[in-house]
Amino acid sequence: MTEARKAKNPYKGRTGLDRIVHAARYSAAGIQAAERTADLIPLCHPLALTHVDVHLSLVARPTMVRVEATAATVAQTGVEMEALTAATVALLTVYDMVKSADKRMRIGAVRL
Repeated sequence: MTEARKAKNPYKGRTGLDRIVHAARYSAAGIQAAERTADLIPLCHPLALTHVDVHLSLVARPTMVRVEATAATVAQTGVEMEALTAATVALLTVYDMVKSADKRMRIGAVRL
């Protein structure tokens, strides 16, 4: 997720955007999304996930939030949809929390 312009950080002086980005609620939103992928994506079957991790970091130049999500299962199937869902929902959660600073932020380059 990148800022469209240099926006005033509404959290500066209180908690700092870097602390907000690392807040547990963003990771939790991504983890919850991974667990509910079958409910969100048509024809995606439910999996017993053994591991889900969502890591968010703030990159200074260009100003952006980077998300890396991983998922694992012991089942003989891939978990790429769960990881993609986790990353995307984590970014949507960040956007929702900071949209007052810059409504022109972009979410992009979501890939495996």
